[in-house]
Amino acid sequence: MTTIAYKNGVIAYDSRVTRGSLIDHDDYEKLIHRSGHQFLFTGCGADFAALMDEFFGMKSNDKPLDANGLVVTNGRLCQIGRDTESGFWLDEVWMDRPFAIGSGRDFALAAMDMGATAKEAVEAAAKRDVYTGGTIRTLIIDEGMADAKTITPGVTA
Repeated sequence: MTTIAYKNGVIAYDSRVTRGSLIDHDDYEKLIHRSGHQFLFTGCGADFAALMDEFFGMKSNDKPLDANGLVVTNGRLCQIGRDTESGFWLDEVWMDRPFAIGSGRDFALAAMDMGATAKEAVEAAAKRDVYTGGTIRTLIIDEGMADAKTITPGVTA
């Protein structure tokens, strides 16, 4: 899995990739740019392309996907996924409050509730969630909201 956290105009995400209990990578870039949109996913990497295709209106099959993610689109932050009951879904994230997805979500949300930035929240999740770790990167999506404690956009460790 992974941990992706949002707070005050900043998305933070880890770089760990696992296969079962094996750490495959601790420096994987998870930010995907496609057709002017930015995507970050959690779950099974094999399902990421299918979920992006559905976002763009190209459905490949009806098989359930073991993935969901965030997309930055037209100045908005949205969560996307597909399940057997609803099919493809897209929910806009309220950008005035903290939000997190992935295996370390609960740790990240608790950290942000206690005042942590998005980056600090993913760092906190990495201390307790074995599927979160490696380099923590940030993406500023709203300069006007960005917390003054946020490091310059790009790779942070």
